[in-house]
Amino acid sequence: MRLRVRVEEYRATFIVVTFVLALLVASPALSRLLVYPRTEFFTELWILDSNHRAEDYPFNITRGGEYTINLGIANHLGYCAYYVVEVKFRNESQPSPSSFGPIEDRVPSPLPSLFNVTAFVADEQVWEKPLTFSIDYVYDENSSRVVVQSLKLNDVVVDVPDCVVEWNSSRRGFYGFLFFELWLYDRAEDRFKYHGRFVGLWLNMTVPVEGESV
Repeated sequence: MRLRVRVEEYRATFIVVTFVLALLVASPALSRLLVYPRTEFFTELWILDSNHRAEDYPFNITRGGEYTINLGIANHLGYCAYYVVEVKFRNESQPSPSSFGPIEDRVPSPLPSLFNVTAFVADEQVWEKPLTFSIDYVYDENSSRVVVQSLKLNDVVVDVPDCVVEWNSSRRGFYGFLFFELWLYDRAEDRFKYHGRFVGLWLNMTVPVEGESV
């Protein structure tokens, strides 16, 4: 009787060990079947160049020259989201949006939106849109500054108010920042709220050398 009990105990132990080993071997396959709870909910925002790469971004631009970029959004919020991207432009001294700290504490730039891009993006889906832009500006040689007049975005022309770009002697150029703020519709409050993310491009607005016209 004692021997039989021991055999049964060993048999049970063998079965348990065999089962555990089988689970360890099968774990890669099981990981494909198991559904793990999501712990992070967020949105990605990006801009790529005209070839869908993060390489050849516009930088040195000319007055009225056309440049193409691609704006993208990836939704990982767990639900279909309604976004608005506010397009803005500023010089080096005008306020930018904040990008540090908790998302709920970040604030957008107080500058007016020049153009709004709207998008409905399903959960775990990607939205992308090509944007072709050009900037009209005037060079004031006497004061050595550039006055930005308008922005053309996908054939829509909008005025850029109160934007004067001073000469940057250290970087040797006239620099403006074209940026895109992400806003998310809050169903509980029935309004759009800044989603704490923005992307942008620093642009050097080139001017003619002496003897040339703009």
